[in-house]
Amino acid sequence: MEQTKSAMITICGRPNVGKSTLTNALVGEKIAIVSNKPQTTRNRITGIVSRGSTQFVLLDTPGFHRPRTKLGDYMVNVVRESVADVDGVLLLVEPVAAVGPQEEALLERLRESGAPVILVINKIDTVERTRLLEVIAAYAPLYDFEAVIPVSAKTGEGLDELLDEMEKFAAEGPHFFPDDMITDQPERQICAELLREKLLQCLDKEIPHGTAVELTRFTEREDGVVELEATIYCEKDSHKGIIIGKKGAMLKKIGELARADMEEFLGTKVYLQTWVKVKENWRDSVGLLRNFGFTNE
Repeated sequence: MEQTKSAMITICGRPNVGKSTLTNALVGEKIAIVSNKPQTTRNRITGIVSRGSTQFVLLDTPGFHRPRTKLGDYMVNVVRESVADVDGVLLLVEPVAAVGPQEEALLERLRESGAPVILVINKIDTVERTRLLEVIAAYAPLYDFEAVIPVSAKTGEGLDELLDEMEKFAAEGPHFFPDDMITDQPERQICAELLREKLLQCLDKEIPHGTAVELTRFTEREDGVVELEATIYCEKDSHKGIIIGKKGAMLKKIGELARADMEEFLGTKVYLQTWVKVKENWRDSVGLLRNFGFTNE
């Protein structure tokens, strides 16, 4: 019988670099929400990839940024903690031949942790291949990387090569999770995140970053239909009006898009009811952040 191996690996990088897209691509299913807006991921999300006798536990972290709220402080602390005591780190960067302040801060944190790091250049489907040499030249002097792997999390290019390199992080021992698991997130948390993803996709500017979703009911009926009730919190009355939209049109659109993803994820019909409430400055309220699950304790 082949000896099992495991590796716990953190995926880190600046906001909107494609960490959640990469996590979903490696796992093979959508477990982390994605959008074209930065700071989409707020909590650390665990994705589980079983490849032969090896199990990779992927920690998808929030984008490393300069925090402006207590929620931002929480997100940055999640990143700091996630690069400590792991078997390896994937530093995800864009194909740009310049190292930004966020990458420099992350590299400093990685030096402190002493973690082995693979430099992953994402979004290679958006540039000429000759540009990659310039990117590698910019990063190579800054850290003793285990490897440099160009990938496209969107198209899947380079992912097999990345998994091959990640195998070097794995050590013999039992798997952390059952082989048929893809995430340690409860279903209700993923459903709440899918609803928040649609807020990010459908709303403009700062409004979606001032929203939080609380699932107040998650019930499976005898006929297999899942009944969900969700409350969307926002920070201003004017935002509430925009989220609901004219004659409820925006909230209906958001709900329909979220329900479709929930049904695909759960594999059954979903009945979803949503409400919108105002909680001013909730991103700076320790009590409310704890209620929404954002706590370092």
